[in-house]
Amino acid sequence: MQLSVTVRGPRAEAVSYLLAKNPNNLYERGEKGLTVRLVYPTFSSEEVQFIIFVKTDPIDLVKNSPDLFDITHYINDREFAASSIFVTSIRKALGTALNGKPKEEYASWVEHPFDMELSFGPVATDLSNRELEALFAPIGYAVNIEYGESFIREKSSARFITLLGKQTLQNALKQLSILIPVIDNYKHYFIDEREREKFDRYGEGWLENHPQKLLILNRSLRFQKMISQSKFYEKETKKEEGNEPPKIRLNDLRYEAIIKYVEALTKKQTIVDLGAGEGKLSVKLGFIEGVQEILSVEPSNRARLKALDRFDQAKEKRGFVEPQLLAGSLFYYDERLLNKDVMILCEVIEHIDEYRLPRIFETIFKDYRPEVLIVTTPNQEYNEVYDMDEAMRHHDHRFEWTRAEFTGKCETWASSYPYQVHFQGIGEEHPNFGQPTQMAIFSREEGK
Repeated sequence: MQLSVTVRGPRAEAVSYLLAKNPNNLYERGEKGLTVRLVYPTFSSEEVQFIIFVKTDPIDLVKNSPDLFDITHYINDREFAASSIFVTSIRKALGTALNGKPKEEYASWVEHPFDMELSFGPVATDLSNRELEALFAPIGYAVNIEYGESFIREKSSARFITLLGKQTLQNALKQLSILIPVIDNYKHYFIDEREREKFDRYGEGWLENHPQKLLILNRSLRFQKMISQSKFYEKETKKEEGNEPPKIRLNDLRYEAIIKYVEALTKKQTIVDLGAGEGKLSVKLGFIEGVQEILSVEPSNRARLKALDRFDQAKEKRGFVEPQLLAGSLFYYDERLLNKDVMILCEVIEHIDEYRLPRIFETIFKDYRPEVLIVTTPNQEYNEVYDMDEAMRHHDHRFEWTRAEFTGKCETWASSYPYQVHFQGIGEEHPNFGQPTQMAIFSREEGK
């Protein structure tokens, strides 16, 4: 994880005073599981480049973590990416520049705009390139985005972002402190009052009139209580008054399609929600009349804890069948999943390496033998509608299939077992590219 800042023009060396870092000395500090270094590869009166990077010790990061027993450490190869961990790690090293508090004789340079080039990465994101550009272009940057490479895949989902513009060093660092976690959309810390105050402080002077302010607020502060307390919130809500109601989110449309199908089934007493995440679908399944048992299976300990809170809240409502939380994975056989009425894989398979899927579906059809298996996954063709270029919809997707590819795979998997498969789309339909989500429904032949 690294950030490179290059400043060009007369008196470029003033940047070192704003940073309070001597170009002749290596800055190195250790934190839990991390080493932070800052160096100057280039230093002259006309051009200065400094690079700050964070080296991780993955074993140390995990061994004292509350998620020590979270098996996703072993089944997910998510890249070490520029994220909230990176931003938090470098804040101390860049504190003098971030706060605009150099020695008094250099204070006048705090407000000086430099010709600046900023590069950072790798960053993993669910935002499209167009959405990334919309974060930076309104605050004066030209944006260039490149994809990395991975030893697992020819083309990694990680991206490297370069920004060109005229900015004060303080503003540039404040903007990155907020926007890098917005891009990655992952927070390793608890969002509380102090985090909201920090957000308001770093947003001062550039976020007030940003056209993507609502997106930045929501992805930064997450919780409505925190969002509504931000000084940037009131203007945005007034601005939004009178607009058309927002469209239903695609995720909700998926749940609606699955629930509608399950409700119409004769046999739906026992259900398995495989890869249940934070339990959103499992909760909705718990309100279907006739359902008696729901096994909510998820490998991530963190996600299961969130699901548990969601189940506790739903218990207060009449007619709710509380799901049973199970730590498990598609990669490990689990006899508790045998012979259920319905098994669901909602937006799960695309997070698995493609070569593993035949074995997984063999286990489902041969061993688990559900009466009905429901599988949803993105329709890769629809990415054209989102103007996503070649990017996948989520940084952790291993693949995304066209409708023809998905149909072919599903028919191949079902052909060796007594299952019939049919397909339907979910979401707004495009005349050329179909619908954003594709759903396959496998039904076991009667008596087999």
